[in-house]
Amino acid sequence: MFTHNYGTPNSEKGITGLETAIILIAFVVVASVFAFTVLSTGIFASERSKETVFAGLEEAKSSIEPRGSVIAYKGRVDTTSATDTIYKVVFVVSNAVAGEPVDLTAPYTTDGSGTDPDIVSNAEYKTVISYTDSNQYLADVPWSLDWVGNSNSDSLLEAGEKAEITVWLLERATGVTNATDSNGVGGWDAADANGANGILESGTLIGTNDQFTIEMKPTSGAVLTIQRTAPSRLDTVMDLK
Repeated sequence: MFTHNYGTPNSEKGITGLETAIILIAFVVVASVFAFTVLSTGIFASERSKETVFAGLEEAKSSIEPRGSVIAYKGRVDTTSATDTIYKVVFVVSNAVAGEPVDLTAPYTTDGSGTDPDIVSNAEYKTVISYTDSNQYLADVPWSLDWVGNSNSDSLLEAGEKAEITVWLLERATGVTNATDSNGVGGWDAADANGANGILESGTLIGTNDQFTIEMKPTSGAVLTIQRTAPSRLDTVMDLK
């Protein structure tokens, strides 16, 4: 009698439907978290890009630009040395792209009395004008404002308006005589300048062929830079092209 030995049965392992479902759910959760992270990062980047674009547009909309010529006026520092120099510069500005209003509250006013400019006590001016040449840098020089054409009687430069800016460069502690005005053209000095300063030292006066830069800095928007060179002969009124 023969006995057939079939041996030990082979071991078999498998997974149930529940385990399969758990693994599938884990994959789905991980993929969802990853997708959410990527989507959130993309949205955040898009928002930041949009904010940057809008900030750039706002900056451009608030910018100012010059209109027309830059006019310089000659003054005589004193009658003894008969030293002539440029004592004020005048130019007209408007909104660059008819954008946001620019606050042009001025620290000085003028009335044509021969002692201009006249200081505005405790003026809360926001636009600052600076002056630079090869000898000096003046971070805050006195300036006054007049409107050209239409305006609505406030200090905001708005769409369609033009403002005439007069920058007073010479610190006239002892007065200065203009060629066309024997009564003098100003009397402001460092003591009443609202913290602003002008050219006082005779060695740093603007002479012939001197290059200088005026920067008009509003609270928002780009800085308006005007760079000019004094002519080879100083006339009473000069168009600095």
